[in-house]
Amino acid sequence: MRAERFEGKIGRTLAESEPYFEEHPHPGETAPNIVVVLLDDTGFAQMGCFGSTIDTPNIDALAANGLQFTNFHVTPLCSPTRAALLTGRSQHKAGMRSVSNFRTGFPHMLGHVSTRTATVAEVLRDQGYATMALGKWHLAPMEECSAAGPFDQWPLGRGFDRFYGFLDGETDQFHPELVCDNHPIEPPAGPDEGYHLSEDLIDQALKMIADSKGVRPDRPFFTYVAFGAAHAPHQAPPEYMAKYKGRFDEGWDVMRDRWYQRQLAEGVIPPGTELAPRNPGVDAWDTLPENQQRLACRLQEAFAAFLDHTDVQIGRLVEGLRSMGHLDNTIVMVMADNGASQEGGPFGVMHEMKFFNGIFETPDQAIHKIDDIGGPHSHTNYPWGWAQCGNSPFKWYKQNTHEGGVHVPMVMHWPAGINADAIGKRNQFVFVADIVPTLYELLGVQAPEVYRGVQQEPVSGHSFAAALNDPHAPAANTLQYFENGGSRALVHKGWKAVCRHEKGADFFTEQWELYRLSEDASECNDLAATMPDKLEELKEMWWAEAERHGVLPLDDRGVELFGVRFRKGSPHPENRRYVYRPPMSPMPGQASASIGGRSFDMTARITRAAGDEGVIYATGTENSGLSLFVQNDRLVFDYNAFDDHVVVESNVVVPTGTSEVAVKVRRQGASVGMAALEIDGAPVGEVQLPLFMLMMSSVGPSVGYDHGSAVSTRYRSPFPFTGTLHEVVIQASPERFADTNEAGHAAEMSRQ
Repeated sequence: MRAERFEGKIGRTLAESEPYFEEHPHPGETAPNIVVVLLDDTGFAQMGCFGSTIDTPNIDALAANGLQFTNFHVTPLCSPTRAALLTGRSQHKAGMRSVSNFRTGFPHMLGHVSTRTATVAEVLRDQGYATMALGKWHLAPMEECSAAGPFDQWPLGRGFDRFYGFLDGETDQFHPELVCDNHPIEPPAGPDEGYHLSEDLIDQALKMIADSKGVRPDRPFFTYVAFGAAHAPHQAPPEYMAKYKGRFDEGWDVMRDRWYQRQLAEGVIPPGTELAPRNPGVDAWDTLPENQQRLACRLQEAFAAFLDHTDVQIGRLVEGLRSMGHLDNTIVMVMADNGASQEGGPFGVMHEMKFFNGIFETPDQAIHKIDDIGGPHSHTNYPWGWAQCGNSPFKWYKQNTHEGGVHVPMVMHWPAGINADAIGKRNQFVFVADIVPTLYELLGVQAPEVYRGVQQEPVSGHSFAAALNDPHAPAANTLQYFENGGSRALVHKGWKAVCRHEKGADFFTEQWELYRLSEDASECNDLAATMPDKLEELKEMWWAEAERHGVLPLDDRGVELFGVRFRKGSPHPENRRYVYRPPMSPMPGQASASIGGRSFDMTARITRAAGDEGVIYATGTENSGLSLFVQNDRLVFDYNAFDDHVVVESNVVVPTGTSEVAVKVRRQGASVGMAALEIDGAPVGEVQLPLFMLMMSSVGPSVGYDHGSAVSTRYRSPFPFTGTLHEVVIQASPERFADTNEAGHAAEMSRQ
């Protein structure tokens, strides 16, 4: 917000006065447009130009006609990378040591981007840029992401003029939880009509750019496109699934070696780089039972189809820029936020939420629904073997500070700014926080020392602008720390010290490893035992960097910080009583009634005539959730525990006029329970719940209808209640599943 100025003259009459027209900031006629495309959970090898056999011709073309950064690094997790990417500071200084879904009371985990670290969108908007964000945000506390706000940490509160996407860490690609600017919206179509979120995001991006340039062709734009791809659930249109059928039947050992050989041949990795051995828990492909191989192949096919489909959308964006005449002077950057994900476990998962409930489905159990993989009725993630293949030649995964978690692909395309004879690979070490200072240098922009009255932390990234037209320019960043959940690493002038922290282990006595990355890019030859002095030197440097960047205190808490905090002034009242009155927008899970893993009473006051029916309250999706509704004049409760529907129907009709209908759900053990229906206080039906869900879905509830895909098979969404729903009251119990189920802890962290 700019203060208004008047520098003219006001006299008694117009003739005695001089008008003044304040001119808005403008970055200059030649200022480039900027497009940053961020992929989720995409490993170093998974793009075609980085070694894989997955088709990514549009990304490959950007690399072939621009720059391919082969030594690009990020944090091991999504929200921290996004915070560093958008601010140019370390993720801890930006208040985002982990995912934004929780906060700890320390400055390095605020649940949002610190106001002491202005985003690039805030800075560029003040310079006269149009700013647009699309896709995944995941930089605001989720309990603040309902229609009630507050909105100060939503994209429009952090420098973007427009936003279209989703606010949580993942969403269903066929039935997304969408937000437009500052309000929730319904998707424009469904999967039966060919809808997929990635296509919708590019439709909206091109429209926003055309809207801006059509009216103000002189004004450059900054567009941030953060796809849900390739985070689970891996979902793609059926023609893309069909394209990859059988493509990975040789298995991950053969495929990983093939991708590794392509990397060597194309110069993506230095000559002599070894292929890291299989990670613990990844078995030799030829030793796997047939069903495990079949399931693993189909899960990898879904990932490949998802990534391929995303590449096509990137191509649509590039072609749109070209047709508008903007491509030559647009800096286009495509990168990943962390390495390939380990959250699918050793077998892969058909339904991610089963994993979050401590249910580890075997391939023999999962194989019966193999044809659901990739479609709307799926929520899959692939197994460790394919994730390590995607991270070739490295070891470990997302969440780890070894190269498999932090070394990812990045390409940059800018015909007007990169000389034709400079096109090619760049091997300089670059960290994600280096992008913003590079853009500032290219644009001639100074980061403000004070923004909106708040003293700013210095931009700590290092500009690599000199390397754009000089492949031999020295690396600007020669000292970089990493940390995630207690795992630590430090890279300094070709050396790397790294510690893979196990939760609860002693930070001061656990083992560190030492590698000379300049000769051992894949961390295969640990020099800790033979060069202890060098290791100690790097460890001491890590502690110094940790002090400088606000990394301390070290904190390995994760999922135990998820969930709700019952307190005044929050969506979660201290008495655990929630009252909802329609019409209401759908709510994200963390801003709605906390009933996962709890006993609760849900009571609704309704007025109806004979034949009035519909959903009273539903949460989740067709894959898992619960729904209370009236159908055929009966009260019905459908408890959908991962496609096992437990349904109880009232043994009497719901009366006409005004009545109270209720379901009382009781947890009776670690994973069993019961549900009882009541009408006007009288019991009318009861059923046992053989599986009591601790976490139901990443999709939150809706009141008076069923948002997204239908939780129950007994109706089609949205199935709105046709009578009058006066209110829904939910009284949750004080018990917390987190006190009794460690598997649920690990699983929720995995989802994020």
